[in-house]
Amino acid sequence: MARTCTKCKLEIPDSEQLDAVGGTYPCCAKCWEEWKTYRIMVMNELRLDMSLPDHRKLLKKNEKIFVGVLTPQGDVVDFSNEDNRKPDKPQA
Repeated sequence: MARTCTKCKLEIPDSEQLDAVGGTYPCCAKCWEEWKTYRIMVMNELRLDMSLPDHRKLLKKNEKIFVGVLTPQGDVVDFSNEDNRKPDKPQA
């Protein structure tokens, strides 16, 4: 069964090995590597302390926004609606 990356909207080949966390979205290996770099910038910019539960929740929220399953306003993106799968069109 073909999977589509939630970030770049490209098809993920079945042979591609996904990260355990990135595969739950699913997010392709290339986009997940981008997140690994980006999350360090998020932690530094927001001065997050990973020993604090609220800071870990904030990082997880930014992760979901980055991979495209959550909007910055906190709304869950429903991918069963075909209109949400078009990255070229802005969401209403």
